[in-house]
Amino acid sequence: MTAFRMPAEWSEHEGCLMAWPVREDLWGSVLNDVKEEYANVARAIAEFEPVTMVAPPGHGEDARKRCGREVNVVEMAQDDSWFRDSAPLFVLDGDGNRAGVDFRFNAWGRKHHPYDSDDRISGLLLERLGIERIHSGMILEGGSITVDGEGTLITTEQCLLHPNRNPGMNRDEIETELKSQLGVGKVVWLPYGGLLDTETDGHVDGVCAFAAPGKVVVSLPDDPAHPDYARMRANRAVLEATTDAQGRPFEIVDVPQAAFVDMADGEIEVSYLNYYVANGGVVVPVAGLPQDEEALAVIASAYPGRKVVGVRALAIAFGGGGVHCITQQIPSAGASAGTSV
Repeated sequence: MTAFRMPAEWSEHEGCLMAWPVREDLWGSVLNDVKEEYANVARAIAEFEPVTMVAPPGHGEDARKRCGREVNVVEMAQDDSWFRDSAPLFVLDGDGNRAGVDFRFNAWGRKHHPYDSDDRISGLLLERLGIERIHSGMILEGGSITVDGEGTLITTEQCLLHPNRNPGMNRDEIETELKSQLGVGKVVWLPYGGLLDTETDGHVDGVCAFAAPGKVVVSLPDDPAHPDYARMRANRAVLEATTDAQGRPFEIVDVPQAAFVDMADGEIEVSYLNYYVANGGVVVPVAGLPQDEEALAVIASAYPGRKVVGVRALAIAFGGGGVHCITQQIPSAGASAGTSV
């Protein structure tokens, strides 16, 4: 059997996949705003690499008009617009041949209905791209993991052990499937995702991301009143006490800034950690607050040589995510799983 491994997000990309938002029962009064934000994210990423926006049938023209000529729009059946979680997770073998792991998707524990088209979209995308499909019966969202391309995966107990995903699997069985399908040798379990992240049950992409082999960026709010003040310190303690698959201690870059904004009769938090690493750049969600620039500077320090771009993402945060949640990278064929761009 060919050995595949999921490459790090900073490895070379052929392009980026996104899905157009149309779900009125989720977005409500901010639907127009979120379409503009998705378009802005797509254009920002298109400055670094090709972007394909997948729109439900009948919505392609709207997406084309808002995204502009820089973004390729295709129409395919889908329920929602979070491709980090419903699109395939791409893997590479030692020769750079690509495949896509098609995990099951159940709308974050059946929180939204219908979701059958999103459960199918991964296989359909792989067929359209002409890339080999590897089926897994485990429910998994891409936002619940981060990998270094050299055998290490980080996730959260809060999400992957939640009974609404894989109630018939225990921790060891989940870890075994991650290792088998994504080619990792070590799984690091952080206890917590965000306390306020009830939509995804605590995805890791709101609290921790690999920036390089042996190097992670973590959320560490400096305000003791922040709901995750103690929880993120517990996460950091786990990272301090362990090593990666290669035996290296983790270099930890702290993002102390937090951004809370009132929107649609409620308060939302924009997660600076929920960013997309593109070819030569990093596209980061921002809130239009003074602390945005401080957070962008910290993230830039973790990715030397890359252009860091902030994109306003208030409506996306209202829906429960950020820039990372709405994107999925397609690695270039022939790239090494751990090669940096």
